[in-house]
Amino acid sequence: MFYFFLACAALIAGYFVYGKFVEAQFGADTCRATPACRMEDGVDFVKMSPKTIYMIQLLNIAGLGPIFGPILGALYGPAALVWIVLGSIFAGAVHDYFSGMMSVRYDGKSIPDAVGYNLGAFAKQFMNVFSVILLLLVGVVFILGPAKLLANKIGFDLDKNVAVVIWTAIIFAYYFLATMMPIDKIIGRLYPLFTVCLLIMAFGLTTMLIVDGYTFFPNGVGLANVHPKGLPIWPLMFITIACGAISGFHATQSPMMARCLPDEKCGRPIFYGAMIGEGIIALIWATLGMTFYQTPDALQATLASGGPAAVVDQVATTLMGPIGGFLAIIGVIILPITSGDTAFRAARLIIADFGKIEQKSIAKRLMIAVPLFVVGFIITKTDFNVIWRYFGFANQTLATIVLWASAMYLVRHGKLHWIATIPAVFMTAVCATYLCVAPEFPIAVSSDIGYPIGIAVAAVCFVLFILKARNTPVEADAADSPGVIG
Repeated sequence: MFYFFLACAALIAGYFVYGKFVEAQFGADTCRATPACRMEDGVDFVKMSPKTIYMIQLLNIAGLGPIFGPILGALYGPAALVWIVLGSIFAGAVHDYFSGMMSVRYDGKSIPDAVGYNLGAFAKQFMNVFSVILLLLVGVVFILGPAKLLANKIGFDLDKNVAVVIWTAIIFAYYFLATMMPIDKIIGRLYPLFTVCLLIMAFGLTTMLIVDGYTFFPNGVGLANVHPKGLPIWPLMFITIACGAISGFHATQSPMMARCLPDEKCGRPIFYGAMIGEGIIALIWATLGMTFYQTPDALQATLASGGPAAVVDQVATTLMGPIGGFLAIIGVIILPITSGDTAFRAARLIIADFGKIEQKSIAKRLMIAVPLFVVGFIITKTDFNVIWRYFGFANQTLATIVLWASAMYLVRHGKLHWIATIPAVFMTAVCATYLCVAPEFPIAVSSDIGYPIGIAVAAVCFVLFILKARNTPVEADAADSPGVIG
């Protein structure tokens, strides 16, 4: 129990200490008018209270990732906790803060534009395509996951497959409305209520572990790999535990809240702080996986029988009884739904920014949203496990690109770029190595070959970045406007 609370305390301390340092390096200015103040349109640019924005941001980013990922990551043992803490403080929260605050400085533009301003036109176009693909994968994953959980609990006395189809259609309909409506009409009003279910899920389950007398981490807190199948920690654990430590998906969500931010000083609690909140959720589920199941083999057996959804159902119902368990599961269901709706919304905004299509008109919103949902429906016909694997890799690759863009932003403004450069190098090594050794990719090779290649790719990227940084002049704050680069 001590180690769990120590990990939580480390995350909170990271917010107050390192988060403040990151904010100082960016140079948040309370006197600078934000896009919400200068460009309000009543649809996407809508000034909201910091408390409301924080709750929306937390629910936006905390989809299935900080639940399913840490459950799967728990198979590796307590090393998962170390990655969640260090990854959240030094990589994930830095990534989220800069993706949000760069958008604030760039008139609320989506992340491809922020990347383009700092890494060039090719990076911008690549990110436009890559981001939309990732968002469609996220939207579909965050439809099928909750649909299956709901079908298990509220099946309408129908065949399970039929119940899944019905719940998929219901969630699709909600997503469409949330994508089309002004952000303060549905998302802004429902999300604070959903937060209550989230708190019941997170803290209720932790409390019951203690009340029921479970021994936290019964197999010890050593960092040795205990995965029942012998899967290696490097690089698999760093891809498996994505949203709980660092997630490129967050970079697609932060600009939506950047369009609602009333003051630049709100950036640290909203962007950096929400990632720390997600890290705590990830800690809870990783701890549940290692504590509720006394051995990794017992956890693996439940995963084999029904995947992470079966773990969620069994843990919640056992610890909190039928009613409490139902509320906890509803909290788990709400997380992906409140990320899936904003995934489609973010995809609409990215396409609109790319095509310079104004979004105040509902007809223009429909012109983008309808084709998006048609493609999303087609993707739902693909095997869920295949979608999840590709989502994990795409997610971490996007995060890596955003970290490199953040590092270049700091270079251009004469700031300490290492706070973004070091995690960018690390994540480059993770993604390059995974691409080399993961069996789902056609170029998969043995670890003896793949590991050195991954490290070499990261080293080359680092050298190229340093060379470019040395030739990049420091710019004044006046350069923080669209169109200056790229």
